[in-house]
Amino acid sequence: MTASPHLDYLRQCLSLAERSPPRPTNFRVGAILVSRKDGDLDFSDDRILSTGYTMELAGNTHAEQCCLSNYAAVHSVPEDKVAEVLPSEPDRKLVMYVTMEPCGKRLSGNVPCVQRIINTREGGRPGIQKVYFGVKEPGTFVGESEGCKMMTAAGVQWRVVNGLEREILTVATAGHENKEEEIKAALDQVETNLDDVSDEEKQRQAQIPRNPKKRGDI
Repeated sequence: MTASPHLDYLRQCLSLAERSPPRPTNFRVGAILVSRKDGDLDFSDDRILSTGYTMELAGNTHAEQCCLSNYAAVHSVPEDKVAEVLPSEPDRKLVMYVTMEPCGKRLSGNVPCVQRIINTREGGRPGIQKVYFGVKEPGTFVGESEGCKMMTAAGVQWRVVNGLEREILTVATAGHENKEEEIKAALDQVETNLDDVSDEEKQRQAQIPRNPKKRGDI
């Protein structure tokens, strides 16, 4: 990998997102589930477990949902039982990369992606411990995003990886009538909104280098 493994993963997620059909009623997003060895600073021992993108599977499916459903299918369990088959190794952790902040609510009534991530930790399982994403979810469909707030409350760490905002938003909004306005509004707010998270999370986020080429936080 190059000097910024986080950006490398987001570029892979972006390539997945480009496979999603453009629609006026959703964002095109890509996701990758990774098993990472503790202390592996260059991520050389990473294992990609599954991938997914918006509407990859039948129905109005989101990228994170497809990523977890694909893993569940490979292990012959229904998607709501994926937590039971995710690997749990003492010296490794599960992280997810996704182009956009996982959704905290859905107008369709389907389970939000953040809740699916949180559910991987049910029964005391470690599940997905950290989520990396490139942009916050714009308020186009559900208003102010709730994803980061929900992850913090559930003990799931998260980090915004800067550097691909315009590319991610351009792909995500393909098919939207007011695409340019959406992109501009989102780019005006590329910094993480720390008002939505706990004091502990504010402190943690404040210590994260804003330069994505710095790899001190994994």
